[in-house]
Amino acid sequence: MKSLEELKAIRERMQGKVGLRSESDDQTRVVVGMATCGIASGARPVLNTLADEVQKKGLKNVMVTQTGCIGLCQYEPIVEVMEPGKEKITYIKMNPDKAKEIVDKHLIRGHVVTEYTLNETNL
Repeated sequence: MKSLEELKAIRERMQGKVGLRSESDDQTRVVVGMATCGIASGARPVLNTLADEVQKKGLKNVMVTQTGCIGLCQYEPIVEVMEPGKEKITYIKMNPDKAKEIVDKHLIRGHVVTEYTLNETNL
């Protein structure tokens, strides 16, 4: 970032894509870890891809948001999917291509992409 104007432009562009909070109980939340470790590992392009894909696909019941440290730095970038009435799914070592796959397979079709999830074999 080179100036305050550039920061304002980024903010305006992202406001339509990234929700801050939801009052709705039937909304799926997709949360990207954006602490220093996540950003250094490539979380920003993952966040942007998720927000763009959700908007492009017209997924009105999905909110993409960001959080601070999730606490699993060695697995960054991390994306958590929280669907109402279901257990939280934690995707690890994400990249923009994997993010597109998550939108298509998990958010649209309802199939968890298990090969990208945190599970007992990679703890």
